[in-house]
Amino acid sequence: MLRPGKRPTGAENAMIMKRVPHVLRQHWPHTHILLRGDGHFSNPELMKNVRGHLALHQSMVVQGMGPVVSSVRLFGEFDYAAKSWPQAHRVVLKAEALTGNNGLPAKDNQRYVVTSLRSPTPSALYQQVYCQRGQAENWIKQVKADLKSDRTSASSFLTNFARLLLTAAAYVLHQQLRVLGLRDTELASAQPKTVILSLFKIAVRVKQYKDRGLLHLPNACPVRTLLTKVCQRLVSARRKSAMPTSP
Repeated sequence: MLRPGKRPTGAENAMIMKRVPHVLRQHWPHTHILLRGDGHFSNPELMKNVRGHLALHQSMVVQGMGPVVSSVRLFGEFDYAAKSWPQAHRVVLKAEALTGNNGLPAKDNQRYVVTSLRSPTPSALYQQVYCQRGQAENWIKQVKADLKSDRTSASSFLTNFARLLLTAAAYVLHQQLRVLGLRDTELASAQPKTVILSLFKIAVRVKQYKDRGLLHLPNACPVRTLLTKVCQRLVSARRKSAMPTSP
């Protein structure tokens, strides 16, 4: 979905979340969908239409905290309603005091999560449910930073859309490479950039034949054994997935 690179309004957030789950339900009708979002999603237009949990802005500051003695993390909850909210919502608080180390000063690290979920405890909701959003952001960063999905500077919408499709295809290829070729290796959980620099951006001697091309690696290539193993696995996977010939 392409949109201007600015903070969305509450009406825009609500519009998107009305359409996207409907499309997902057509393919996965029995899947539980849970929304996690940053602070700019905590607006009344969106909150009255979805079930999930959203971060609150850091304008809510813990008052009266004393001097930091040692690192400590506490969880709590309360009901809160901003002026623009039609009703109060459950807010989970993480209050954390960090001691300074390695030249860094001590500081307070508080977080607030507004949620429509009542059953999880404050610590379970924050640590086991909400913090999983960070991993999803890491996957987005891989597509953006490593595979350059933000290169959409063309003046044509279709051109930019085609670039995004190519980026998505590259990510699928990367995932397949990890599953089929890199399992149980030192690059099994590596990010796309690491895989590209380790396996693809290396010096080889190319020898061209009529029906094929050969890549000759130097004897001192540090990933020579790994490349051999990956190629053997990919060839084996291709043979297993090939369609059987007709009798």
